[in-house]
Amino acid sequence: MPGKVLMVQGTASHVGKSVMVSALCRMFRQDGFRVAPFKAQNMSNNSYVTASGGEIGRAQAVQAEAAGVDARVEMNPVLLKPEADHTSQVVLMGKPILSAGSKDYYNLKPRLWESVSASLDTLREEFDIVVIEGAGSPAEINLKATEIVNMRVALYAQAPVLLCADIDRGGVFAAIVGTLELLEPAERDAVKGFIINKFRGDVSLLTDGLTWLEERTGTPVVGVVNHYWDIHIPEEDSVALDLPPRLVNDSKVLDIAVVQLPHISNFDDFDPLARENGVNLRYVNAKEQLGAPDLVILPGTKTTIPDMAWMVDRGLAKAVSDAHRAGSAVIGICGGYQMLGTNIQDPDHVESSRTEIAGLGLLPQSTVFSGHKETHRIRGTITQNTGLLSGAKGAPLQGYEIHMGRTLADGGGPAFRSAFSVEDRSDVGVDSSTDSDGALDSTGWVLGTYIHGLFQNGGLRQALLQALAQRKGTSLPVNHSQESKDMTIDQEYDKLADWVRSSLKMDLIYGMIGLEREFYRTGSRA
Repeated sequence: MPGKVLMVQGTASHVGKSVMVSALCRMFRQDGFRVAPFKAQNMSNNSYVTASGGEIGRAQAVQAEAAGVDARVEMNPVLLKPEADHTSQVVLMGKPILSAGSKDYYNLKPRLWESVSASLDTLREEFDIVVIEGAGSPAEINLKATEIVNMRVALYAQAPVLLCADIDRGGVFAAIVGTLELLEPAERDAVKGFIINKFRGDVSLLTDGLTWLEERTGTPVVGVVNHYWDIHIPEEDSVALDLPPRLVNDSKVLDIAVVQLPHISNFDDFDPLARENGVNLRYVNAKEQLGAPDLVILPGTKTTIPDMAWMVDRGLAKAVSDAHRAGSAVIGICGGYQMLGTNIQDPDHVESSRTEIAGLGLLPQSTVFSGHKETHRIRGTITQNTGLLSGAKGAPLQGYEIHMGRTLADGGGPAFRSAFSVEDRSDVGVDSSTDSDGALDSTGWVLGTYIHGLFQNGGLRQALLQALAQRKGTSLPVNHSQESKDMTIDQEYDKLADWVRSSLKMDLIYGMIGLEREFYRTGSRA
């Protein structure tokens, strides 16, 4: 018998769908069920590499982690990665197939739907419950006829839909009722409950509104979830970064500035730094915002050359170089690593119409793009013991790589020695190999690497922050190491599940998906 399904759709983007799915995955897991997340189509440059070397949206990897299962390409069969010039790279079942504009993409829909429906069927055969995430709003009139991620999925799977709305932005009742009004009758019938998300204050003040909503629509409100401040789950969208830049907090020991590139990818790489006691982490997109940080980070990007040109045009390239000369350390990750070199070449126009651009010249290296895309997990050790890596030599390291282009060093030593196992490099057809990654300049204060998830490695993170503090002639708070040790992502998922469970009518939700109360915490298939 196929597994049960539950779908979370939203009245708009960034209303909390991804986090709600993560919470539900952890809650169902806590109740004894084998659960998997699913999102038919994701548009994001925030991606992740599965054990098989396939690329999926980072949000589905987070949701799989919350569910306690390995991330798989079936959990996100279609991933669109926005590029320059109004095109997106289309990743199907973990592998890039082409770059397409919007009109070209629509011609692919029949092929994509085959993978979407087959992936969902596969997951339902293997799991007790599949929690499905929609995208944006199901009421986008210009997209409804060809969409493959919202109501088409719900009707195909006969999934009960929870419609999630963000009350923090205002207009929550209009958003819910307006969404229902724009749906077809069968689609409205699929909506079985509402979740009002990000509420602040006394929920009793909402009583009249909730009663009106239920009477107006005939659909129950299954929960009002309060806004939280101290639960740290990776964000899916760079919308989370579109806030006024935070100023330097003088009470913090270290100031770290991340350049917010137009096509920034994998921005959750820096979440572990943001949570560190004593660290002020901020995002900057103008030269006037940079200042004199202890560390500048150039993040990953889907379009290295266009984003490098953007930095030059805005004066940020010069500002970063000036800050380094004045004493700021610099780290580049993936596309940011490529920017640290002397030049970046794209002779075949793999990622843009520009053939070449000069880099920052902070590392003696050059990058040449090609059509092959590297996607694999990585395990290794740190080989250097100077500058940013002082005290870190020999520490274990793990992460993943997603990049196009090969970087050739001309001097300097590799920062990491990486050992790949069979599953890590299955995409390139080797049994095992030893490779090096990254570069550390002769001073030790400029570091580049292709490894995403770098700062998730506690030993490296602690050594790097301590090295920066010592260079500054200060020290991190005494309880710094203990707090970092105590923080685990698994505990964050449990906190999230407890927070959301306290706000939802779980009896009602279990009834929607066809599981009775006596099955709670038994792991039994209904």
